[in-house]
Amino acid sequence: MKRDLLGMEDLSRREVEELLRLAGRYKKGRKKGSSSELRGKTVALIFEKPSTRTRVSFEVAVHEMGGKPLFLSSQELQLSRGETVADTARTLSRYVHGIVARVSSHDNLVELARYSTIPVINALSPLQHPCQALADLLTMQEQKGKLKGLKVAWVGDGNNVCNSLMLGCATLGSHFRAAVPPGYEPPAELVELARRRAEESGGSVEIGHDPKEVVSGAEVVYTDVFVSMGKEEERERRKRDFQGFQVNSQLLSLASEEVIFMHCLPAHRGEEVTDEVIDGPHSVVFDQAENRLHAQKAVLFKLLSGRARSSP
Repeated sequence: MKRDLLGMEDLSRREVEELLRLAGRYKKGRKKGSSSELRGKTVALIFEKPSTRTRVSFEVAVHEMGGKPLFLSSQELQLSRGETVADTARTLSRYVHGIVARVSSHDNLVELARYSTIPVINALSPLQHPCQALADLLTMQEQKGKLKGLKVAWVGDGNNVCNSLMLGCATLGSHFRAAVPPGYEPPAELVELARRRAEESGGSVEIGHDPKEVVSGAEVVYTDVFVSMGKEEERERRKRDFQGFQVNSQLLSLASEEVIFMHCLPAHRGEEVTDEVIDGPHSVVFDQAENRLHAQKAVLFKLLSGRARSSP
């Protein structure tokens, strides 16, 4: 039976832990050279939005696992001329072995998965970014030596990255606290789901509006751009609404002395974060970026290799 990864809710606690272990093995074993888990398989990469880290890391991952990545921009598909998502899904299912999709509409992603007979992986939608969250959890685990009980502070927009990280932290027993401007909270249904998962794992989820309160004592401080892709027309309003939410040295000083700073990139330096923080000794943003490759290899292995119970 085929599996999709559209959001972090698609993964159980045990599966997330398994993916993190597998990603760690891929990271340690990369110097040995390419592997063969995807030999003879082609993976379609559909990107409706620009990408640096996601596109490159998925292309490299598929290549290093012995498969062939096939990049398809939205303008190269008949989708741009009115073909339905359902027909595109049915057609691609006859050619390739998996679909990685970065989409402008989460509903289209759901429809793509519904009509596809091959696995579909969310490479970013307006609602979630599960591959980023898996790389973030791997980075936290490497840097802090634990996830259960870890105090994680999110400062900024309750966006797709926030949503997936919140669910991931709740699933593994971390204490997730977010400070967002009023009106920018994560969707209520995802907050409720995260809180149910946190009850099962021993973690917690809190959504507030005061960055100083949320960052106080945090072991991880995370932010993202205030103006996400597709929201450019809201730039001036968002810049006003997010005043006081910048992660700078003064705000970071309220966190644990051993805090790590995280950002999924690209960063708008001088807006959501200052140079002194993102380039400072607490920053692990490029470790995060690297871990996208290893986490996505784990996802590709689990969903596409047909040998999800073995290890590379």
